[in-house]
Amino acid sequence: MLFSPMTLGELELPNRLVMAPLTRVRSGKEGIPGPLVVEHYRQRASLGLIVSEGTYPSRAGRGFPGQPGLVTDEQLKGWADVTSAVHAEGGRIFAQVMHAGRVTHEDTTGGYEVVAPSAIAIDGETRTYEGKKPFPVPRALTTDELPAILREFVTASRKAIDAGFDGVELHSANGYLLHEFLTPAGNQRDDIYGGSPENRALFVIEVAKAVVDAIGADRVGIRISPEHNVQGALELDAADVRETYGILVDALAPLKLAYLSILHKDPTSELVQDLRARFNGTFLINTGFGIVTTRDEATALVADGHADAVVVGRPAIANPDLVRRWREGLPVNEADPATFYTEGAVGYTDYPAYQN
Repeated sequence: MLFSPMTLGELELPNRLVMAPLTRVRSGKEGIPGPLVVEHYRQRASLGLIVSEGTYPSRAGRGFPGQPGLVTDEQLKGWADVTSAVHAEGGRIFAQVMHAGRVTHEDTTGGYEVVAPSAIAIDGETRTYEGKKPFPVPRALTTDELPAILREFVTASRKAIDAGFDGVELHSANGYLLHEFLTPAGNQRDDIYGGSPENRALFVIEVAKAVVDAIGADRVGIRISPEHNVQGALELDAADVRETYGILVDALAPLKLAYLSILHKDPTSELVQDLRARFNGTFLINTGFGIVTTRDEATALVADGHADAVVVGRPAIANPDLVRRWREGLPVNEADPATFYTEGAVGYTDYPAYQN
């Protein structure tokens, strides 16, 4: 079943393998996807769906040096070249819209102030154009500022569609801005967006509704990562996690989004499968953040009914023809982690397709 067609929004996918949104930082200081980025995504067009690496909706939302954006005309032209190349190969591609929140530094944003739900710094360091530096204490966004942040997501999503993307994925996972509102470790507000699980889920729900209103539910997916506990987004209270994400998914379900994508180490857990049942729509699962997803695991997840499709990262990095290799049981290339966050073609576009 992993290689059978499926419907996602208005798209018909030829298989159930989805390329994860993989940070690859090959877009330079101006955040413009160039020919190298075009080739990278073009090579992987046989995957059922490609989700782009996280793209920032505003300069203050930029998280990494070399990260692409959805802000300037030059960035949009670069993405239009990407989407045209993917479509020419018969592929489908969503843009992941990602505001980094406190997971950045002013040396990365170009001097723009680092903002978050609350003035709580992450314990650790981040990569900047000036080298590694400690995460700064972000400025807490005021209630009056949140509508402008919401509009950034809407504007970036519209621009993504204008650039030829088939849809967008809202990044509400891995400790970035939307996730920061969900987790009590990053959200200690005392207004309507903080405190209770209902309040902490509110901003994510508002953003999802606004983007749906702007571009249509069939073009909107969302990614969450309950209990993933990275980048300061600690979710250690199981009862709070169940309540918070239950409230979130219950509010998302009526919107009829294109999909819900969950990153979780145990896709068969009661939490994950309860969220799937609540969503009652196309459900994507990604288990491979800590351990590389294998062909056998991906096959079983779909065959056993735990997910409609499987999101894969490192196998897609190393194998532009992953669908063929897994379908035919061919040997696979191994990904080189040393080249994940570097520049140039090495480890990006030079992984070979299988030769008969």
